[in-house]
Amino acid sequence: MLGNGTKRGIMTSDAHPARLLDLTRLISRAGRTVTGVDRVERAYLDALMQDDVPLWGLIKTPLGFLLLDEAGLRQLSERFDGKISWGRAAKVMRLASRLDARHLGALADARKLAKARCTRRRLATMLKAHLPTRTTYLNTGHSNYSDAVVHGVRAIDGARIAVFVHDTIPLDHASYQTPEAVERFRDFLKRVSATADLVIYNSAATRATTESYFAEYARTPKSVVAHLGVDLPVPDASQLPKGMPPMQPYFVCVGTLEPRKNHSMLLKIWERLEKQTPPQDMPELLFCGRRGWMNEEFFFKFDNSRLKGVSVHELGGLSDEAIAALLEGAAGVLFPSLVEGYGLPVMEAAAKGVPVICPELPVYREVLKDIPVYASVNDSYLWIRRIMALSESKQTGREASSKPFKAPTWAAHFNLVLSEI
Repeated sequence: MLGNGTKRGIMTSDAHPARLLDLTRLISRAGRTVTGVDRVERAYLDALMQDDVPLWGLIKTPLGFLLLDEAGLRQLSERFDGKISWGRAAKVMRLASRLDARHLGALADARKLAKARCTRRRLATMLKAHLPTRTTYLNTGHSNYSDAVVHGVRAIDGARIAVFVHDTIPLDHASYQTPEAVERFRDFLKRVSATADLVIYNSAATRATTESYFAEYARTPKSVVAHLGVDLPVPDASQLPKGMPPMQPYFVCVGTLEPRKNHSMLLKIWERLEKQTPPQDMPELLFCGRRGWMNEEFFFKFDNSRLKGVSVHELGGLSDEAIAALLEGAAGVLFPSLVEGYGLPVMEAAAKGVPVICPELPVYREVLKDIPVYASVNDSYLWIRRIMALSESKQTGREASSKPFKAPTWAAHFNLVLSEI
């Protein structure tokens, strides 16, 4: 990810004298393990702070909105980096709000750093008072893109709106979401169709599915496809829990434990392996990710499996550096996802040269081409064969290596995107 420091001007234009980045989602993740979408929003914060175009930040709170200038954003960034500890919310706010304490504490800090703040109804007045004409508003987190925000931004003469659409999973696979989440996302996508000047996509695959919905809605806005940059953290095995990594050959599956990630398939494969594999040849499986929602059936089976803590391990809350250390010694990485918007963990593993087994999803084929071993999630026999072949190679010292993968970079991403905004 891009670091802080002197601005270096990736690509700028006099046509857009200021940018307004919505940080509502990122502030809600303060003190938590970040997700892929969070990483993208943070990458935008870092990159835009280094660019020559002045940057402002917008944050929604239970009381209205906060507006931060670059000085405030830099201090906020230091808190995300852990250089400064987050504060604590006042007791009255903790009692009056349904938000968790970490979120409220981060909002309290942002409020202190804000250049201006306002109620919901005064957003247009606040933005017009502080931002120049032709400001570009960016929403990269699928959060806070409301009618109120659109109205407030459009009050600025010549303002433009750019929105990042990461995927359309809530509509394509509604069974993985609550009905409320599906409706919320449908409203978001309709609003993007009707009001955005530019839509940013992480892949051509995401653009194709999104624009199929836009064809049913108001309009299809102008767009740009820019693959996400792949970060490679410095491995740090000292951050791993005791007993990790395993002595036996092991495989890693990185990602939130939610239904679409298909962890249940891997658990079934390991249960089959345990019945047919001698103990000395039995590989181990590491689930690296926090528990998500609507996955109670899998959690029940896993928590009651005799393999839990023996040959299948759950490692939640690991740092990026700890996961990088696990990847270095892994026989392979397994990603049996049923659907993905982009799949950053897959890209990161491939960039490190670790063998990857995954289904042939459109985004994997687009970005990774023939790098992974593709295997249908309906062919568990093929998965077992590939897993055991990689395990044997690791055990005998004849490790398989992945084909060279030139990973997308954030510099290339922002050269594309910032030329448009």
